[in-house]
Amino acid sequence: MTQRETLKQNRAAIAAPLPPKLQQAADNLKWSGRIGFWTQLVLGIISAVTVLFASISLGDPDRNRTQGTEFGILCAVLGLIVLVVAMYFAWRYMAISRLLRSPNPAQRPSKPDTLQVIRLGLTVNMVGMLIAIIGAETIAGIVLAKSLSLPPNAISAEDLSRFVNSLDLLIVQANTNSIAAHFAGIVSSLVLLDRITR
Repeated sequence: MTQRETLKQNRAAIAAPLPPKLQQAADNLKWSGRIGFWTQLVLGIISAVTVLFASISLGDPDRNRTQGTEFGILCAVLGLIVLVVAMYFAWRYMAISRLLRSPNPAQRPSKPDTLQVIRLGLTVNMVGMLIAIIGAETIAGIVLAKSLSLPPNAISAEDLSRFVNSLDLLIVQANTNSIAAHFAGIVSSLVLLDRITR
């Protein structure tokens, strides 16, 4: 094949429109990736700031601490680390969308490869959500036990760690935001799986 023939084929490939199914898959990947990425980013930042405040409060030696609070913070931090990986997959969906729009069919990822990336993103979000749920359930159980152990109208300065404090609630909030962020990633991946496997 001469250079002129190769150039003609490349021009024809560029001028040819994408098949409708491929165009729709690229659009779905772009929008699901974009919405998933930004939703996870916003909720992740809120959760990270909340964990930061909780960690600062945990470092205060004058503060009365609750047993088990550290585990809740650990789960929140681990959930955020997994969220960063999940955000990479949401970004990857947008990159795959760009590759699918490539005029050169050899550069386009195959359907099985695309589905594998989506399934990996779904798995990462499910693991992150599980970690955040464990952390939230742990601290919620501690808060519930504290509130149930106090008699009604009890006010005592003897042992302040028996009362529900702001640190406990900050950790619950951080884990809840992390759960919501991972949920957004799960929904994004499930929508993609549904639309691409049709």
